[in-house]
Amino acid sequence: MRLAAGLAVLAACVVGPSWAPVHAAAPARTPDAMEATLAGEYALQAGRLDEAATWYLKAAQAAEGDAGLAERATRIGLLASDDKRSRQALALWHERAPRSLAMRAAEATLAMRDGDAPKARARLEALLRDPDPRGWRHALSVLAGGGKDQALSARVLGELVDAGAIPDQLQPWLAFGGLAQRLGEDALAKRIVDDVVERFPGEPRVALLHASQLRESGDRERARGVLAEIAARPGLGQDLRLAVAAEYDALGDFPSAAEVMSRGPQDEQSYRMRAAMLAKAEDKAALTSLYQDLKRDSADPDPSRRLLLGQTAEFLERHAEALEWYRSVPGGEARWQARMRAITVLHKLGSRQEAFEAVRQLQQDASASDETRRDAYLLEAELHKDDDDFQGELDAYARGLAAFSDEPALLYARGLMWERRDDIPRAEADLRRILVADPENVAALNALGYTLADRTSRYAEALELIDRARAAEPDNAAIIDSYGWVLFRLGRLDEALVELKRAFTMQKDPEIGAHLGEVLWRMGRKQEAREYFEQARKLDPENRSLKRALAETGAAEPEA
Repeated sequence: MRLAAGLAVLAACVVGPSWAPVHAAAPARTPDAMEATLAGEYALQAGRLDEAATWYLKAAQAAEGDAGLAERATRIGLLASDDKRSRQALALWHERAPRSLAMRAAEATLAMRDGDAPKARARLEALLRDPDPRGWRHALSVLAGGGKDQALSARVLGELVDAGAIPDQLQPWLAFGGLAQRLGEDALAKRIVDDVVERFPGEPRVALLHASQLRESGDRERARGVLAEIAARPGLGQDLRLAVAAEYDALGDFPSAAEVMSRGPQDEQSYRMRAAMLAKAEDKAALTSLYQDLKRDSADPDPSRRLLLGQTAEFLERHAEALEWYRSVPGGEARWQARMRAITVLHKLGSRQEAFEAVRQLQQDASASDETRRDAYLLEAELHKDDDDFQGELDAYARGLAAFSDEPALLYARGLMWERRDDIPRAEADLRRILVADPENVAALNALGYTLADRTSRYAEALELIDRARAAEPDNAAIIDSYGWVLFRLGRLDEALVELKRAFTMQKDPEIGAHLGEVLWRMGRKQEAREYFEQARKLDPENRSLKRALAETGAAEPEA
């Protein structure tokens, strides 16, 4: 039934309803709410947000008193950047639900988009002072992604701090301090951190925010000092130890991260974090010591501990020992993870034939879950990729799809393989097979839209696919990045810059950073571009998008 329903929806996306083709003018008679809603959904499924905004506004107008339709019409209008229809829908929403926090947040969002700082500030301040404890979260969401100008968001946030509008509670102060950091406003972040330190003295989470702010502003030594003070506090709980270790990790101070996790009661999570940090530090002596400590308790065949011992031995490149540990995991969910890792270790040991025999046994093991068996095909393909064995990789996907017909994970991975090999038609075919069965598969919509934008000149089609993904997950950083990239390809540089900056604020990702650098370079803002390229390089110097951007712009060459 799911496949049949998906095919029906897909067909409707292509041809539209018989009474209202997607590209046709609105009917002469006024449609009722149901007709307009269906037309809006068809347009939305086709990725035509402008038409969806029109139809949903008609639906909201026809459904007197329906606040839900007015809200949906407003949100789709905002997503389509159709401010006129957004305002019309918002007026209906305001009339039907005047005290709704979401509606008032939408009013603030439109004010931000208009660049009307006084109106935006007034509306946001009202949300922050609302007795409903959720009000500040709505205000945070508006400032984080509602406007088109990050500088305006920072300015309004600063004015709200000056006005004393932030609720006198730790969580909102931490959230708005984090937002200032993500906006790249070091001075504002420092102001907020200084204020929150004064308001909540001795609170370790505040000290963590302070350390993060110092790190972001480049004062790494002071950041280490603050972290050392937190770590020295007696009775530090597991959650705080993990948070401190994560900050040390962000600083690149892996030994300190491991040392913090060595304090207090130990469990599998803390042991695993210690092993990972010591491996990053390439401190084989300390990792060996941890390994010996773990081995002392290995007489008890606890599956998780034996799995961890195998992983630690693998970190130490003691592959033969790792294999023994993985094979000794007696049962439970850990056993299946151990079998997968054992196959990888066999491959590392050069026992390729044995590794491929083991992975094929796992693929045929009736006692394994379908997910485990599917993942075994993905693992086999990955091993063939590591061997530069394209035919073997292709065969693994073919057998996997024979066993699991139209399995999305296998089709998605094979599609990425084709893209990596510059065979865009086959990549598109696999991603479209996913969408035939599941037209709302957000990952496939985004991947196909991005691929068409990045590797072809079919930009309008790419935009429709990405818009469908945006409608489903409007705050997904990867999708916002794809949207910014297709805008760049369409020559809409100013709009692209807004979206890519928003994505990078949400997620520090090397590909997003590379895209930002390329857009700024095209705009002639080469120094800013180099800064983003450098941030991307620190995150992942081998990122494909970064390498290509540096080659195409010439930014890798030294400045004249």
